[in-house]
Amino acid sequence: MVAQEFTVDLDKPLVFQVGHLGETYEEWVHQPIVSREGPRFFENDFIESLTRTVWWAIPSIWLPVVCYCVLKSAKMGHALPEIALMVVGGVFVWTLLEYTLHRFLFHIKTKSYWGNTAHYLLHGCHHKHPMDGLRLVFPPAATAILLVPFWNMVSLFATPSITPALFGGGLLGYVMYDCTHYYLHHGQPANDVPKNLKKYHMNHHFRVQDKGFGITSALWDRVFGTLPPSKMAKKM
Repeated sequence: MVAQEFTVDLDKPLVFQVGHLGETYEEWVHQPIVSREGPRFFENDFIESLTRTVWWAIPSIWLPVVCYCVLKSAKMGHALPEIALMVVGGVFVWTLLEYTLHRFLFHIKTKSYWGNTAHYLLHGCHHKHPMDGLRLVFPPAATAILLVPFWNMVSLFATPSITPALFGGGLLGYVMYDCTHYYLHHGQPANDVPKNLKKYHMNHHFRVQDKGFGITSALWDRVFGTLPPSKMAKKM
């Protein structure tokens, strides 16, 4: 009963408040506040700074890593067509990972204090404040940590010479995803394809939040039957 009566104070750091919402967190976090001004997460200024990332940091930091990985496979004797196939394969694998993470992890339902807190940090904050431009892309420090198991996973299924390029392709897919995601929120597309993709993603935020999990495309939503029941889904 206490959890249901708890009210979040938006003028105070939010992260350690949202856990107290209990079962009402799910409803609260999916009632978006449309403002470019993001909320404060933590009292500590250093920790707070780690939660804010400018979009251009993503390609600036990770594209050189992609190039390094591709060159590493090339130096191991693979020809350009082979390298290209590995990179495209990595990008394709990322699209499935993008969908899977968004659907099953980012939209997991929580009600415990720490479950709500972790979810808010991971993705809930984005649904509550979808136009917060400094929390649209994933912080590089967190990405660096997650890349370790991703590398290990790729190395389990690929040879030592294929692993770097395949990993680089997956990382390139991630960069494309994060930059696309930022653009869908803050860009003003003029062409039909990006314009429809923006409508598709805004539909996920403001109308049907349990459908339309693809960001860079609606491919896996079509495959797994999670297209939103709207006219805009038919356009994709």
